[in-house]
Amino acid sequence: MKIKSAEIVISAVKPSQYPEENIPEIAFAGRSNVGKSSSINMLTNRRKLARTSSSPGKTQTINFYRINDEFSLVDLPGYGYAKVSKSNKETWGKMIETYLTSRKNLLEVFQLVDIRHKPTEQDQQMYSWIKHFGFNGIVVVTKADKIGRGQRQKHLKIIRETLQMKKEDILIPISAETREGKEELWSVIHEIFRVNGHQLYDMDVLPDEDGEDFEEGIEEDDEVIEE
Repeated sequence: MKIKSAEIVISAVKPSQYPEENIPEIAFAGRSNVGKSSSINMLTNRRKLARTSSSPGKTQTINFYRINDEFSLVDLPGYGYAKVSKSNKETWGKMIETYLTSRKNLLEVFQLVDIRHKPTEQDQQMYSWIKHFGFNGIVVVTKADKIGRGQRQKHLKIIRETLQMKKEDILIPISAETREGKEELWSVIHEIFRVNGHQLYDMDVLPDEDGEDFEEGIEEDDEVIEE
């Protein structure tokens, strides 16, 4: 995908603040600091389009990023950070639910999970939620470079089984550091647009803006799947 322009349009907390429904959208859901912002930066070859944070749970809005004036990538509020108050958790959950149930131009929701961690109960609930609302249940497994090749299939199997994914459900390992999985993820996005009657243009990708590595923020102190 040739990225000619990429910009944040708005950070919204309610439907009245959403952009007009004149272009299709792909949304990213996942735990705090799972790598949603880094994944968007990787896909768009923009180091700082989506801001990564050193404070897990800081993203409290729905962030809309317009790409090539053709479509939007949408970063949903991260969930699962223990130090966030119960009232904030409920607010974010309602915010996500409202977006998923009301956004007519939303084509797909990608569930992001960290390859190092067994999906939590909240991850399972979100995945069930996504499937319930009629989406395909595509899982993007982030930070693939953090696990050795010899152990990767074991971790991917745990993720599939924990989320109760079907054999045909798509699972894509990616790494914002090495760009692994980038072409496969773009291929899936193009196919989503195609089956929904939208045509995207050149698949070529421009060089990174500044030639620097992408940022992934700090890591959460969660339990790592045992080797």
